[in-house]
Amino acid sequence: MPHSPRTLLVNPTITSPSSARFPLSLLHLAAALDRTGESHIIDGNVDRDVVGETLRAMERTHFDAVGISVMGGPQIEPSIAVSKAIRERFPQTPIIWGGYFPTLYADTALAAPYVDYAIRGQGEESLPELIAALGRAEPDFAKIGSLSWKHDGAVVHNPNRRFSLGDSGIVLPYDKLGDPRRYLARTFLGRRTAAHQASIGCRFRCTFCGVAAMFGGTTALPAAARLERDLSYLKYELGADSIQFFDHNFFDREEDMIPLLEVMAKLEMPWWCYARSDALLNLSESSWKLVRKSRLRMAYIGAESPSGQMLKEIRKGTRPDQTLEVAELCRRHGVIPELSFMVAPPENTEEETQHTFEFIRELKRINPASEIIVYIYTPLPESSKHEKDRGKHPGMALLDLNGEPVIFPKTPEEWMEKRWVDYACHADAPWLTDELRRHIHDFVTVLRCRFPTVQDLRSPTWAKRSLSAMAAWRYRQRKYDRPWELNLANRLVRLRMPQVSGL
Repeated sequence: MPHSPRTLLVNPTITSPSSARFPLSLLHLAAALDRTGESHIIDGNVDRDVVGETLRAMERTHFDAVGISVMGGPQIEPSIAVSKAIRERFPQTPIIWGGYFPTLYADTALAAPYVDYAIRGQGEESLPELIAALGRAEPDFAKIGSLSWKHDGAVVHNPNRRFSLGDSGIVLPYDKLGDPRRYLARTFLGRRTAAHQASIGCRFRCTFCGVAAMFGGTTALPAAARLERDLSYLKYELGADSIQFFDHNFFDREEDMIPLLEVMAKLEMPWWCYARSDALLNLSESSWKLVRKSRLRMAYIGAESPSGQMLKEIRKGTRPDQTLEVAELCRRHGVIPELSFMVAPPENTEEETQHTFEFIRELKRINPASEIIVYIYTPLPESSKHEKDRGKHPGMALLDLNGEPVIFPKTPEEWMEKRWVDYACHADAPWLTDELRRHIHDFVTVLRCRFPTVQDLRSPTWAKRSLSAMAAWRYRQRKYDRPWELNLANRLVRLRMPQVSGL
């Protein structure tokens, strides 16, 4: 009887327990692996001792390989820790990295002695093929799409696998998580918010975006029947009362969205999603009627910049006037626009930053309910772009404050350094002066105190109102610098920061 391969899937990411959401990528991989073998999931967001729990699982059961989902930023540290522990205790077990980090930095991932293989982009087909190949006496890794691997001391990158557009009818194995209800969270959407991903990818190719780098301008929307099946399970079986969509871009062409909106309108579960200003502006009144009935509460919209020239350079495909229009449109339809901006670009750094601050004030005037997220512009290196986009539309050379070229890390350990964690989190960049860095921080402090986010359920109403009143004069008179009284008050209130903690 042939051996049924077993794969251990690990999500090392560690958030606060209240922020734990379904590890959707691992659930999709588990469903694919279980067609020809077995899988087991360890989620570091719930199993807090992710290293110990992983080693204990491997002591109890033999696994043919371990797949680790790896994000950048602060999540890289636990990924390294669990990989090193596996390599030390079980040196013969293959370790496979997948997810955002190895997709963008495959060479960097494979520079580590504790990473044997890296899967770029989707893994539902590549990972089962790799597991099957590992079980053969003479494996042929060269035929596995989107696989990066080591051969005779060199790193080999197989061609990208064609993006899977078909609806496989896959049913996520939530039972592998123990009690899946523990992943339902209290948010401003409801008391039991579930995370879900309906579509995947994005057909736009913004040069700064990791999604474009992963999927190369391709997207796939689910069939309406599948969306209804999945959401009905979350609502009627698990008791979810609201949905946070992890789609890279939920709204696409209107004709494709109508069947999905009809499902959402039928279920009437308050929801949050990513969207584009042009897509929302192109919706007809009848579609907006469905949006209202579906109870869309908030849409995260990448406004990015008030500069039309910069939007062209990053291939955003939208215009600043559309950002202003969508703020007003959302106000009329009772949807909160959560608008994100990238400040401090490498060129015209201070001028563009100040321009963005004034644009944000105009947005707040048009729609005071608009939520504003401010990030530092930290573009991807050219080598991280999708293979179809490398060499096309190259950005300007990135230089630090000394005029020296920015050299990106070559190992996972280097990405653990604070300056690179901040870069990955869009919190700092090598070309920022101390003065501009402080000015951005002070502006954000005044803005978020003057307009506390509706997503903050922890801070008492009286405290948020008090902070808003304290910040009012600074905001009105544009006195952002050194808001010592707001910083002091914030130590007590600790307002929620959506750009750090999300929902």
